[in-house]
Amino acid sequence: MKNFFSATTLLAALSLTACDTKTATTGEARTAPSAEAMAALKNPETAPTSGAAAVAAEEANATPAPDPSTIPAAKVADAAAIYARPQVPILCYHQIRDWTGRDSRSAKDYIVPIAAFKAQIKMLADSGYHTILPDQLYAYLTTGAKLPSKPIMLTFDDTDLDQFTIARPELDKYGYKAVYFVMTVSLGRPHYMTKDMVKQLSDQGNLIGSHTWDHHNVKKYQGQDWVTQIDKPTKTLEEITGKKIKYFAYPFGLWNTQAFPELKQRGFVAAFSLAEKRDQADPLFTIRRIIASGYWSPRTLHNSIVQSF
Repeated sequence: MKNFFSATTLLAALSLTACDTKTATTGEARTAPSAEAMAALKNPETAPTSGAAAVAAEEANATPAPDPSTIPAAKVADAAAIYARPQVPILCYHQIRDWTGRDSRSAKDYIVPIAAFKAQIKMLADSGYHTILPDQLYAYLTTGAKLPSKPIMLTFDDTDLDQFTIARPELDKYGYKAVYFVMTVSLGRPHYMTKDMVKQLSDQGNLIGSHTWDHHNVKKYQGQDWVTQIDKPTKTLEEITGKKIKYFAYPFGLWNTQAFPELKQRGFVAAFSLAEKRDQADPLFTIRRIIASGYWSPRTLHNSIVQSF
């Protein structure tokens, strides 16, 4: 495979999750937490014990997990023990925008209307779910470290602008943090996030992960593909965030065992797929997520979380 891509290939990559009718906005204004949540943050003794305000307070006071590199190898569990631990629910989002007449039936699974997204996140907070980030998940899986009650991870793939303009302020209402798996070919292009937005997400306590250069299927990588799709994008994200990039999400959720050593030697400590069965010999590199469908009501989402994990 060559080190460059034709204009057609680039356009195809950018159109994976883009929609011509998506409205680009700056989205710099942040939505303030509710008065109840702010009161809980200022005075923990009077904080409620359940509901969105309680979640916001607990999220704000959460203890950071250790960096994976600081965990002694002797304390890391073997694959069988990691595989046996109860899975943590992980949701995968793509576009957060209202449907249009040009959206196909299948595409709507990946496009969550704005009101539906807000209702889904409110349901998670009202139900007492606490967001965790990959370092917390890694510590839990490898050492059995304690997680908050009702842990959940929220992930966003493909760098769509509405993840910054719509999802970010909505998550802020509840003190929620998320993981953004960035496809670097799209940075700064119409309907996608800029480098400054990615840095802002990182600076605000969210985690930035790698999602390749242009969403090329990992199962098809040969030779120089690893440089183009993994090495260069990883360096770009590290330069943007000023942080080590340790987590990876497979495009389309597709993986093969040949990818594991390639990712490990590049410094990744875990990788995320979709609903496909995990690899028992290397569960850290096949961590399951489910796509949060645009068709789902909050109740359907809740039922899917319970049934899938």
